[in-house]
Amino acid sequence: MYIPKHFKEDDTQTLHQYIRDYSFGLLVVADANGIEANHVPFHLNTEESGTLGRLQCHVARSNPVWQRLGEGTKVLVVFQGPDAYVSPSWYPTKKETDRVVPTWNYLAIHAEGIAKTIEDSAWLLRQLHALTDQHESAMSEPWSVDDAPAEFTDRLLNAIVGVEIEITALKGKLKASQNQPARNKAGVKAGLAEVEGKAGHAMSEFIKLEPGV
Repeated sequence: MYIPKHFKEDDTQTLHQYIRDYSFGLLVVADANGIEANHVPFHLNTEESGTLGRLQCHVARSNPVWQRLGEGTKVLVVFQGPDAYVSPSWYPTKKETDRVVPTWNYLAIHAEGIAKTIEDSAWLLRQLHALTDQHESAMSEPWSVDDAPAEFTDRLLNAIVGVEIEITALKGKLKASQNQPARNKAGVKAGLAEVEGKAGHAMSEFIKLEPGV
């Protein structure tokens, strides 16, 4: 991923939080059999100190991708945050020079790592608990894996395969008008806040203004 210095995010804790916030990722496998991408919800485990963390997920046993993830397979997982079109009309400098063009603001995180598959039912059950609890925590009446009958859960566990990825490299890009002068940033933030749709509003929150702007 091309990352100009204005848009580089290299703080590990910040990148971890972005992964938790936008945890539905794209698992990319590239080998002699070609390139394959699968859209998968991930849980990030950072309990092991001194590492970049481990990404954990599961796929259907009927999905052949897990058979390509032998011990030591290198993979890429892409996480995408909000994105939004940026109109030149939001730049106050447009009226002065007209030397402006449209662009796109967005957040993206690339996690490279070493994958392995896991078929142990105890691990799979822990993974399901972790993933579900992460997303149910904000619910008024959180659902738990334990709410389902045990025999039903056991049957489903036989239909999935776990995947764990040891992160070896973590790259983040937040393009939020950081390369623009303060008044242009303020114009973009205001413009995005007014457009219809959640993406523009979410992207506007990433634009940081200097005090007094």
